[in-house]
Order: sequence, then structure tokens, then C-alpha cells
Amino acid sequence: MLWLIEINKIMISKTVSKNKEFLDKFESITDPYESLSKISSINYEKLVQHQPLSPSDVSSLIIPSSEKLPYVCKVASMYRDSGKGKKITFSPKIFIPLTQLCKDKCGYCTFRKEPDNQEPYLSIDYVVNLAKKASELGCLEALFTLGERPESVYPQAKKWLKKKGFKSTLDYLFHACSNVLDNSSLFPHSNPGNMTKQEMIKLKEVNLSLGLMLESTSERLTQLNNPHFFAPSKWPKVRKKMLNISGNLGIPFTTGILIGIGETFNERIDSLFAIKEIDSHFNHINEIIIQNFVPKINTLMKNYPKPTFEELLWTTALARLILGPKKNIQVPPNLTNKNFPLILLSGINDWGGVSPITIDFVNPESPWPTIKTLKKSTEFFGFELTPRLATHPDILKENKMNLSKRIQKKLKDSMNSDGFPKINKGYYENYHS
Repeated sequence: MLWLIEINKIMISKTVSKNKEFLDKFESITDPYESLSKISSINYEKLVQHQPLSPSDVSSLIIPSSEKLPYVCKVASMYRDSGKGKKITFSPKIFIPLTQLCKDKCGYCTFRKEPDNQEPYLSIDYVVNLAKKASELGCLEALFTLGERPESVYPQAKKWLKKKGFKSTLDYLFHACSNVLDNSSLFPHSNPGNMTKQEMIKLKEVNLSLGLMLESTSERLTQLNNPHFFAPSKWPKVRKKMLNISGNLGIPFTTGILIGIGETFNERIDSLFAIKEIDSHFNHINEIIIQNFVPKINTLMKNYPKPTFEELLWTTALARLILGPKKNIQVPPNLTNKNFPLILLSGINDWGGVSPITIDFVNPESPWPTIKTLKKSTEFFGFELTPRLATHPDILKENKMNLSKRIQKKLKDSMNSDGFPKINKGYYENYHS
């Protein structure tokens, strides 16, 4: 294969040269199932049949290995191909940071802001105007990300909400989502942190899906001098409880793990099995994100080493083998710089949300690739980049989730029978040329 190619004037030669040994071995593997079976404790027939792996199966694959990586990735890719084919999806979106005030203090976060002279929340006019502009550009999702319950610790937030006639941040979030749903072609997807059952019931009326990263099941990370010590809403029991509630309510739900924040390799795998266990009861997990930690200035973890690209590939490939061929697995393309096309070889089937007009407010130092670059990079490895709605097409096509009547009504005009969106003119004019 000719690995040196120019993609929109971005040369990937450096990426290829740094990973040439991996790529050459990946390409040369003739029987990946037999090869992986020999270097692990995994039954050959289980791999051939693309069965999800058990904890005992992956016990010999916990720690990343450069030598084993091509075999693990090759089999993960074959799992993905059997369940998802050659389509790699993404969600054209806008990122709406409704408020960046937050009651928690994570050791790695720069999204959270202290109160200043600015309004503590974005106005509805601003949100709706942004959504309308995004509609014209072919976007399909309005991602609402916000700090958790700032009114519980900041008088400024509580006063602002009361003045505007809202009881809480989540009450205002409902109002914002409702306006976007009614005044644009976008579907809201909200990540507001932990929610009660009643709050989720209310928000699902105006959201196509909801999300909450599990991040990690490690209790150690909640202890003193660890990243979640000052963030009780990120403690594992709290997060797993919400994942279970969302399943009981039939809400399409996005979750995932954050790797490289101090967890062990075993804890990483435990987190994946925790997600698998919860989903086995409800089959409501919309997608599983494997997100790599990126150290940021002005945080307690600014000097903490980030996980290697090899670790990311290894963890993602194991996620595919553990979760099976049909689950939707995503890695954000903006957190690995020019290496991102190679993530396709680890078994993902989704790039997540990518915005043509807003930055990633959680990772502002990491710009998204343009959608045209994403398309060409995806095609280079033999895949088709396909836009999707905030909920994946397989879940929408099965029609087993408890979607609200407002959402269902809008879907009739926005979705084809296969669960994929009806693409508007703006998408083709801006990204598909």
C-alpha cells in the first residue's frame, strides 16, 4: 500500500513513518485470529465467530504491547467490519456551553470557570441564532455541555436563574433544548452531569439522546490527591446509578471512559466491563467513547503524562473485542493530532461530533479536523464517512427506545427508513464536494 499521500495539503508522511513497523505488520497478517489466539488465552473459534470477550479472555492482554498491538487491532477491525461494515459515522454538530460554572473541581478540567462579569448562562437568543446558522451549514446535532448544578454553590447563578424564572440549571437547559428543537433542524443532545430520574424524564422530551461519561470505575481516583477527589458527581457509584436509570427509562445514552488520568490498566478494562454489564440489561447505550486524557495548563494535572498513542489504540481495540462487533465505539479525532486516521485500524466505527463553526470547549487547545479532511482521511483507509444524527442509526432503526412524541414527530421529517438522516443541501455544499 502507498502510505504517503497528501490530504488537503496535510502530509501524513510523519505519522506513517513513526508507525511504519505497526502498519507493515498489520498489513502482512494472514490469519489474525490464529495469531491472536496463539499469543493470548483466547479460544480461536470464539475469535472467528466474533464473540465478545470475557474478563478471563482478556487477562493476558491487559498491558499494552507493541509486539501484540497489530494482531489485537487487526482482529478488532475484523470484529468491526462484521458488525458495522465499511461506514464510519460522525455527527455534524455545534457545541453549546450553556454554562461553564460548575460545583465540581476536577484535577484536569479547563472547561469549568469561576464567576466573572459575564452572564453566567448563554441567552436563548444566542443559542437559537447559533442553531439556525448551524442548520444552514448542514449540522444535525446541538450538543449542550454544561457545568453541574452551579446554582448550588454560586449565588450569581442562582440569582440569574430566579430572575429569568427558572428553578434550576436543568430547568433552563430544558427551555434551551426546547427552543432549538422547535426553531432549527438540529436535535439536542445534552451532557449536564448527573441527573435524577425525574430530570431525565423531563429532558428526554426535548433530547434525542443524553450522555454522561463513566470515565472510570476506579475508587482510588476519588481519594485525596487524585483527580476526582473534589468532584463527587464523578464518583463511580453515582455515575453507574445514572446509567442504570437511563436504561430503565429507555433513553439512548452516550458514555465512555477517559484514559490516562491515573487509573491502572486493569481498572481501565474493569470500566469497559462495567459499561457492558449495564448495557446488557437495557441495550440502551448509544455509543461508547474512548477518550484520551490531554494535560492542560492551569490545572493540577498540567504536568501529568498523557497516554501514548499506542495505549489509545490498544484500549480501543480491546473495547471492540469486549463490547462486540455491533456496539458503536468512538474516538474523538481532535485529541491525537495528525495520528487520528490510524485510529480506524483499532476497530472504531464513529468519530463522534465534529463542528464546522464551534470549538471543542472541553478541549479548546485541540481543534477538530475539517469535515473535508475527515472525509478524505477516512476514505484513504477504505471507509465511507457518513453523517448521522445524535443517536446512531442502528438504534433509531430498531425503534426500541422510549423517545418522546416531540422527538418522534421531528424524526419523521429528518430520518430515512435506515436510521440515517435526510441530508440537507447545506451539508453537500459545504462538506461533500
